[in-house]
Amino acid sequence: MAFRVALPYPGHYNARAKYRPAWTHSKPNATDRRTADGSGVFSERGKRGMTDQAQQKATAETGNPVARILLAQLGLGMVLTMLFWGMDGRVSGYSALLGSLASVIPNAFLALRLAMSRPDQGAKSLLRAAYVGELGKLALTVLIFSLVFTLVRPIAAGPLFTGFIGTTLMAFAGFLQRDKSQDKVKSTNNGE
Repeated sequence: MAFRVALPYPGHYNARAKYRPAWTHSKPNATDRRTADGSGVFSERGKRGMTDQAQQKATAETGNPVARILLAQLGLGMVLTMLFWGMDGRVSGYSALLGSLASVIPNAFLALRLAMSRPDQGAKSLLRAAYVGELGKLALTVLIFSLVFTLVRPIAAGPLFTGFIGTTLMAFAGFLQRDKSQDKVKSTNNGE
């Protein structure tokens, strides 16, 4: 069954539903109703959201994704430290540890900066916190590397940068993972 929308002025998109569409079929679906009442197809008003109980259950099951990523970075740093220590000796081991910490500590600063409560909870305040957090992250990374290169002797550059790049890539891998339980809860609560 195909349907057509009869617009009063052909060629105009009816985004705000100023002119109510006349449906040519007898049973409009949820998308038709959302478009006709002015809320639009992709608005939250037309969908049922998660209840507070479902939100708490999903958060309890999965935990905080940022904390999981930081713990995964720290775990990878420890694994790299043990691998380099066992294969190449003490200098390579602590070099890999310092490289990992040069990535984890600034990422933790950024996460804390974004998670802090702000008096103004608007998008502008969050964007400002993100800018300050990212600048702080960059400054901390430069500070840690400058301290490592000036104060730590001897240092192995290969394990140092391997630890740094490995833990940095772990953050990207963490964001690429899909959260199965969140998807399950969302799929049961959306729609009509």
